[in-house]
Amino acid sequence: MRRGTGDADRPGGGKEAGAAVLLSPRQVLTCAHVVNDALHVRLLTADRPDAEGLGVVFHTADTPRRTVARVTVWVPPRRMPSGVWHGDLCVLELTEPAPEQAQPAVWREMAEGQAVRAFGPDGKAGGFADTEVKLADEGIYYLDGELSGAAISPGFSGGPLWCRHDPAVVGLVVAHREMHGPVTGQQVVRRSWALPWQTIRAELLAAGASDLIERYPARDPIAADPARETLGRALWDLLGDPLARADHARRLADQLGYHPPADASAPGVEELADLLITADRALATLTESLASAHPGSRRPQALDRLLAAGRLSDTARLLSVGEHRTLIGKLKQAATNDPVLLPRAAREALRYTTLPAALRGARLSPQDVKAALGELEALPDGDLPDGGPSVPALLKLVEFTAAALPDPHREELRTWSWSVSRRLGVHQAALGQRRADAAAWAARQPTAVTRIVAQIRSFASDPPGQHRCSLWQVREDGTPVPVFTEESEPATTDRIGRLIRQAAERAELESGHEVKDVDILVDREGLHLPVDEWDAGNAIEWLPGVPLGVGHRVVLRCPDITGHNPRHAHMLRARLSDADAAGPLVVDEKTADPKQLYSLLRTSHEYTGQVVLHGPVLVRKILLEICLACGVPVILWDRAAQSHADARHLDEVAPHGPLFQLPEQVRTFRGRIWADPERHRARPSLVWEPKEPLPLPSRHRLTDPAEGAQTR
Repeated sequence: MRRGTGDADRPGGGKEAGAAVLLSPRQVLTCAHVVNDALHVRLLTADRPDAEGLGVVFHTADTPRRTVARVTVWVPPRRMPSGVWHGDLCVLELTEPAPEQAQPAVWREMAEGQAVRAFGPDGKAGGFADTEVKLADEGIYYLDGELSGAAISPGFSGGPLWCRHDPAVVGLVVAHREMHGPVTGQQVVRRSWALPWQTIRAELLAAGASDLIERYPARDPIAADPARETLGRALWDLLGDPLARADHARRLADQLGYHPPADASAPGVEELADLLITADRALATLTESLASAHPGSRRPQALDRLLAAGRLSDTARLLSVGEHRTLIGKLKQAATNDPVLLPRAAREALRYTTLPAALRGARLSPQDVKAALGELEALPDGDLPDGGPSVPALLKLVEFTAAALPDPHREELRTWSWSVSRRLGVHQAALGQRRADAAAWAARQPTAVTRIVAQIRSFASDPPGQHRCSLWQVREDGTPVPVFTEESEPATTDRIGRLIRQAAERAELESGHEVKDVDILVDREGLHLPVDEWDAGNAIEWLPGVPLGVGHRVVLRCPDITGHNPRHAHMLRARLSDADAAGPLVVDEKTADPKQLYSLLRTSHEYTGQVVLHGPVLVRKILLEICLACGVPVILWDRAAQSHADARHLDEVAPHGPLFQLPEQVRTFRGRIWADPERHRARPSLVWEPKEPLPLPSRHRLTDPAEGAQTR
């Protein structure tokens, strides 16, 4: 608020008479006596001013922004016998919106014991004054400041009182309290008083400004933070000695880039606890300093309690400033030398964990290391059988990455991992087990992936045409390994096609073996989805997208039906034992009766391994489910066929050739359909059950198995 040097409509002249708080982009709140001071009248004059051009200055990060305001709500000062006064409020309306950098205040009720901060009229960081709310009396609150730092002084009036640990305003600074009588200024030199939000609210309501109150209600007080309370108790045990607290706080400030007090004084325990729950690497950096001061068996239990409290906080990160900086450099170097290594190590080290998005691809660029590391720090890990601290997911990945690196890089990462695990209280035997697992993994050649398995499901609430997809890579030994994606919600068919293609390409890049086979697990209705026609995109972005069934040998499986037959595995092996010799059973108009087909499959064609279905859609659907229930491993049909007359369209697939060639023949035919859909009428679907079918893989989001469990 500017004090004018001439006419009231000259906002550019004079000096600031006081401060104000922004209510909205066009409204500010200040004390009435500040406006009186700016207009050169007695401070406690009750008359509403007539001036329409009061100067207001916004001190933003760049140059000051000047504007003009007019009085819209006036609550005059009312003297009390105690020497303080009530009222003293003024709402000003700006002629133009406040600068974007200036944000309206969020209000909270004032209470005794609050630590608050005020700023002078220029709003500069160096002009703040810290004080504490001490006593409520007759609708005002008294404030007392410590005898250090700046004090509330003329020019602070009308400005907001900010909570020091919460970005909210609790009231307005009014004036310094002059003390006389038994309590003199010599005894109380920094006593001020303020109007709390609850009094401001009542005064504005009485003045008819109910719309302002309804628009800016006070926020509920912040509930007690259990993490902060636990941190405080642990800090008292560790740093109750002010000298030790000052020493560790000085190191912490240096690491975080803060300026410690020039007098080397120790911060309060509560102040230190507040820092630990607001600065993301403060807790890890402080425990690094504390761990170095208590090596080996001298490690205090309070240090573990401090770390446990940090895990309750949403802010505290796993690594200290120095640990994070060192690891970023080493992993960037690893990603530069081998972009495939970190994603490959992550899929092995964190098999049962949802990987960060940056690690789900086949490669990781050095530029993406920092983002991936940020997500890895937050990943959980399972508890150990003895109840001791587990090995964080990030450390496991570091161990697996180190195992695949040559010396000296391997030993550098292992030394880093050992140091961090020691600070965190991880049992060295647990870390040693992870290191042994990593060494065994690095000694093996990557196991080739033979096929991708995708489970497609739909719920009644899902949007039409969208499905949910779960993916696995199946290795040569038959082990299904989950492929974690970002898709937890229904996805479009094109998105699913791309996810399947990317999973196959990633497996190929890791092992050097091409992955062509894709098994689609569906329910009964899903058997009729044109999955092979879904657009899988292209690894080369400027080339056209390729249908999934053209780039891969796409076949269907339906555990929803086969799983109900306890003899299914036995029947399947019996039919596959001599499938080529027996030849396919072609179901045409002569054998299209469901009862007749069932009889054939249980008698004369009990060992038939392949069925080719023809006929109209509704009949074909029934016949397909009969074949699946009877353990037929290979079923081919044309989902575009409308009658038995369309049977000839499927002849081009050559379903009577050797059985093992059929998936590739179908893929080749789908390629011809894609190139010339008008010429080729059939749209083949193929069920293919392997001789040793895999059980439906589990999709449980498991933490890492307990130590000693057999995982490979």
